[in-house]
Amino acid sequence: MARFSRIDVALKMKETGMVPVFYNSDLELCKSVVKACYDGGVRVFEFTNRGDFAHEVFGELVKWAAKETPEMILGVGSIIDGPTTALYLQLGANFIVSPIMDEEMAKICNKRKVAWSPGCGSVTEIVKAHELGSEVVKIFPGSQVGGPAFVKGVKGPFPYASIMPTGGVSPDEANLKGWIEAGVHCVGMGSQLFPKEVLVNKDFAAITAKCAEALDIIKRLRN
Repeated sequence: MARFSRIDVALKMKETGMVPVFYNSDLELCKSVVKACYDGGVRVFEFTNRGDFAHEVFGELVKWAAKETPEMILGVGSIIDGPTTALYLQLGANFIVSPIMDEEMAKICNKRKVAWSPGCGSVTEIVKAHELGSEVVKIFPGSQVGGPAFVKGVKGPFPYASIMPTGGVSPDEANLKGWIEAGVHCVGMGSQLFPKEVLVNKDFAAITAKCAEALDIIKRLRN
């Protein structure tokens, strides 16, 4: 079962401001990436369900993380149906992220009081997500949906909306400035944090440094 409550997840997302998004079929590589992010100050991490037997990798990863990175909140993304949601909850996922809105997923997560962030591309979908119990709503793909201007527009009539853009977010100040000033709850970030050459060379210190830099930028922009 989840080690962290849905409230824990939402608060930590807000506190740190960034959620790395990553998948690899190599368990040992995943461990090294999670540890590198953890050392850089990350406390919420999204493992994406994007390969065959991904759930087996996650099952081992979440048990390892509980011992080696005890404050890390591990969740799962790229989930698109109820059965897969239930599978990952059984494996200990602390939150579920989806590129779509699916009511069955909401019901399964709510029964277990686990955080659920559906992908939304319109104001109507965001409001529907609120009705279904989502605390932090994902907008995806972030830049294609409308970027920071879309978030700012939504926050006008819905200042209480907690929004996490994924897609089109990078760890540089120019990019992050737009999102932070628009009022995002946090940002989801994938390949920009984990360049292919860094993974090939196993330069995990570079990942730690990039995470620390991005978190520092977010903190400074918020202040």
